[in-house]
Amino acid sequence: MCGIAGIAALGGAPPPTSEQLARMCDTLVHRGPDAEGAEVRGAVALGMRRLSIIDLAGGFQPLYNEDRTVRLVFNGEIYNFRELRKELEERGHRFATGSDGEVIVHLWEEDGERFLARLNGMFALALHDERRGLVVLARDHFGIKPLYWSLAAGQLVFGSEVKALLASGCVPRELDLDALGEFLAWEYVPAPRTLLRGVRKLLPAGMLVADLAAGTVCESTWWDVPSPDADAPGLPRDCGEWEEAIDAAVAGAVRRQLVSDVPLGAFLSGGVDSSLVAAAMGAEARTFSIAFDDPTYDESPWSRRVAEHLGVRHTVEAIRPDAADLFERLMPYLDDPIGDFSVFPTFLVSRIARRDVTVALSGDGGDEVFGGYETYIAQERARSWQRLPGMLRQGVAEPLIERLRPRAAKKGLVNKAKRFVEGLEHDPRLGHARWRLFVGDRMRAGLFTAAAAAEAATPAAAHVLALMERAGDRAELDRALYADLRSYLSDNCLVKMDRMSMACSLEARVPLLDPELVSLAFRLPPELKVAGGETKRLLKRVAARHIPRECVYRPKQGFSIPLKHWLGSAFRPLVDRLLDRERLAREGVFRPDAVECLKAEHFAGRANHSHLLWALLVFEDWRDRWSV
Repeated sequence: MCGIAGIAALGGAPPPTSEQLARMCDTLVHRGPDAEGAEVRGAVALGMRRLSIIDLAGGFQPLYNEDRTVRLVFNGEIYNFRELRKELEERGHRFATGSDGEVIVHLWEEDGERFLARLNGMFALALHDERRGLVVLARDHFGIKPLYWSLAAGQLVFGSEVKALLASGCVPRELDLDALGEFLAWEYVPAPRTLLRGVRKLLPAGMLVADLAAGTVCESTWWDVPSPDADAPGLPRDCGEWEEAIDAAVAGAVRRQLVSDVPLGAFLSGGVDSSLVAAAMGAEARTFSIAFDDPTYDESPWSRRVAEHLGVRHTVEAIRPDAADLFERLMPYLDDPIGDFSVFPTFLVSRIARRDVTVALSGDGGDEVFGGYETYIAQERARSWQRLPGMLRQGVAEPLIERLRPRAAKKGLVNKAKRFVEGLEHDPRLGHARWRLFVGDRMRAGLFTAAAAAEAATPAAAHVLALMERAGDRAELDRALYADLRSYLSDNCLVKMDRMSMACSLEARVPLLDPELVSLAFRLPPELKVAGGETKRLLKRVAARHIPRECVYRPKQGFSIPLKHWLGSAFRPLVDRLLDRERLAREGVFRPDAVECLKAEHFAGRANHSHLLWALLVFEDWRDRWSV
């Protein structure tokens, strides 16, 4: 696990310097506190910071082929490296280290640009082939590991985090107002864009090939989620066979990801996904969770119950964080900001785990692969709702629900009803994603100034609709899952897990995103994922084999914090400072009156605007912090 950075001068542009590379690597020390590797060779500079996981003594980077004409820096783990190494050695390749990453340079020699299809792992890599004059950037199947790039003054600048690119001194800091509109809508900026106009994210399963002499850059994707084929030979025929197949696939994925030369554990919330991962690890697992004072946010009783059942060593710690101090501590890690406030508990549980282990397995991906979100149920219920007489819906029920005051608890019937009606206002083509959209086009028009609104012109629904179109001829649910996998998961959930775990120098692995498991799960009939008001139907049957049924069949809580209360208490000084009327008027992006109205309604308890207010806070802090 590492942070990587580099510069490639294209078409005769000025070559990079060792000073530039050093500044870039210095921004990534938290990702790799154990060692640094850096080399400037002609037009290409490659650097990295190392968190030692495999081959502690010998796996330093850059890694090379036999004659050192191919060199590599990479971030992540290759779980099938032993099998690949054996095959490559039989073909005559000689290895200098025991590192998992060294197989990559030899695969490149063998297979060229087809080499990525051989890898099972999480990775972001930069490879320089000196003979061919090429630099290759690539990212794993699902974008578990990050990689950003920019073209500036003839130089290809890249790194694991945006701050590394900015440290190069050649990437401009120009705000992309259109991307800001999408950020407020979804609480993240959909790839490949970022809030900086000249900085892009490499897509999940993305590859970029730069020809140094020609000065050209070509992007492509090297993998996609396979389309279901109900007639494919060897597929399970009924629910029982599917249960066996998924159980075996989960066990195999976890087993592959246990490779490590350092202590390893798992996050355990007590939910289906993390519990299933912990069960597959066996009784020797170390598990970690946190507890909250507010019982509507606290899942620790469930995590304890699962841990006791599995017989694993479990650490649970009650947290009472200084929220304002934690904000200042965490925001520097969100240089590509997300508005997901579960960054706080994710950081806190990572910090607890890092005291005892260097690697932790998480349950991320289960919801997007097996259909775990309540929004899928909302879409089911919306069909029934639309069949009610219009006068009853629009004339009585919806206005009545809108007038209800939100409740203090995390969820509850009133809060769910209000959110349900809010989601119905958005484009029905979005399906379940309507309930994930926080700022639609109408609200955006009232929030932005006229000048900013003219630039923030991309419809909020555009990127999700494009992904559903790209999903092709799949069932409605599978198209939604595909879009979630390619956007919400990669641009939000995995960003949160990567940044907050790496802030603690902890490697987080995600076995439920094993490509073999995902490919199998996307052939699972939709009715075994979501039906009749039940999510993750098949996966729950699998989990019930290993953990108590009451832990499986319980209401989904989610991993969050009581932000709607903290905004009026611990975070109130931040609200007053960052969303000050005069400040907003000077910047000219948001209408001060509109923001004042949001604040007044929220603090009076007439509405819950926590998601939008939080996104505004994160953006304003980001703008200050990075001088944009």
